[in-house]
Amino acid sequence: MGPTLRSMFEQTVAKYADKEGLVDLRLGTRWTYGEWDQEVNRTANALKASGVEKGDKVSTVLFNTAEYATVLFACMKIGAVFNPVNFRLMEKEIEFILKDADPKVVVFEKATAAQIAPVAKEMTSIEFWSIDEENLPYAMNYYERIDGVTTERPVCELEENDPYAIMYTSGTTGLPKGVIHTHRDMVDQALIMTACLRLTEEDRGLTVAPIFHCAELHCAFFPRVMIGATNVLLHHFDAPDVIETVREEQITSFFAAPTMWNMMLQEEFTKEDFQTLRQGLYGGAPMAPALTMKLHESLGVQLLQAYGMTEMGPAITALTEEEQVTKAGSAGRALLNHEVRVVRTNEHGPAEPEEICKPHELGEIIVRGPSMMKGYYNRPEATEEAMYKGWYHTGDIGSFDEDGYLWVSDRVKDMIISGGENIYSREVEDALFDHPAVMDAAVVGEPDDLWGERVVAYIVKKDSGVTEQELDEFCTSGNRLARYKRPRRYEFVNELPRNASGKLQKFKLRERSKTLSE
Repeated sequence: MGPTLRSMFEQTVAKYADKEGLVDLRLGTRWTYGEWDQEVNRTANALKASGVEKGDKVSTVLFNTAEYATVLFACMKIGAVFNPVNFRLMEKEIEFILKDADPKVVVFEKATAAQIAPVAKEMTSIEFWSIDEENLPYAMNYYERIDGVTTERPVCELEENDPYAIMYTSGTTGLPKGVIHTHRDMVDQALIMTACLRLTEEDRGLTVAPIFHCAELHCAFFPRVMIGATNVLLHHFDAPDVIETVREEQITSFFAAPTMWNMMLQEEFTKEDFQTLRQGLYGGAPMAPALTMKLHESLGVQLLQAYGMTEMGPAITALTEEEQVTKAGSAGRALLNHEVRVVRTNEHGPAEPEEICKPHELGEIIVRGPSMMKGYYNRPEATEEAMYKGWYHTGDIGSFDEDGYLWVSDRVKDMIISGGENIYSREVEDALFDHPAVMDAAVVGEPDDLWGERVVAYIVKKDSGVTEQELDEFCTSGNRLARYKRPRRYEFVNELPRNASGKLQKFKLRERSKTLSE
């Protein structure tokens, strides 16, 4: 019987019961680890009272809240499988995930009620709990559900290889796939990142990136819990609020996407505001060397980059503070106990792990390590393909240099990263193809100074009268796409570039977009 996330949490509680563990600035809540543990036990017993048993799923559609953190560990207390849902998704997208995951309980808040309300009215077999005080006909109140419930520790036989969470990520088809991670997966990831970040119990970490993302949850939040550091929650990102919080709460470390760091640089501040901040973690997209230097000069903070994907926990490589300038643009080197290879691509199937590329030779990035997913939920064929011969095939194209640093050059899956959010071109293209005036469509990422990349759609018209505004309204109506996924620019063309076999040549569109943006 090995370590679990429950045992990790409870060991920290035993060692640091009187130490400040969780701060929610939205509520003004400050809990010691001991007090937080009481809330977790209470919530876990309330979930049991609602029929949640070991192996059942509990979903959340929440921003960064104390309730999220409490439900998270409550699930671990009773062996329930946690399913955090992206609060930016639209009604139909959330409905698909909930139908696939089939949770017993869904916890949401006022800020996500508009997407939840129509789903809740249809999916009457699920209990919906609202963390806000409003009386809703389709939902129960979270605090009424836990009021008066015992704070005794629930009894549950939990094993290290039991599933801890199902986290949904879009695949090349555009349909979300549920990534299954076990308790041991994430204990190992937390241990590796704790060492990588050099965290101690004296650290005060800020959660400002969305905690439903595994980058924030697994690379920053869990490691701080493991080591007994303090966790401060901001409901959502707002650059002035982050600066004020770092100063007032004496924050020492936090994770943010490059876009967030850039937004903070646009605000008025002094180095004294960041006097306690010793380290900034970033990921989701590379950071321009000029921005790295500016952050160091303006904030006096050292940066560390992590590269990875949900299926791997997510982090597989890291670029340390000392390497940010000398190896700017690199994804870094493999993390402890991870094997990363670049192998020759195979047109007829998954890349063979033995076909290793030479330095600077482009190929597919494959990896294996202790935090690799158990598989995709209800997707055995997709699991077999992705984990061919025991290696996770990332679909990313890259190369190693002669020093062993990984460089990511392109994405086989045509993924666009905007503001740290992954956007899959096929999903946007499918929405555009639903419009009767669209004959052909291709979506690529275009460089953007603020967001890193923005979505650009190349359209071949059926109807010459269709406009950019009409397509934009179409994409955001009827719950087709979350707003952050919609194209920010449309270009109407006579035809899309294709090779002799009819395959779309997106690299030509990317080159065109890059030229236009310069």
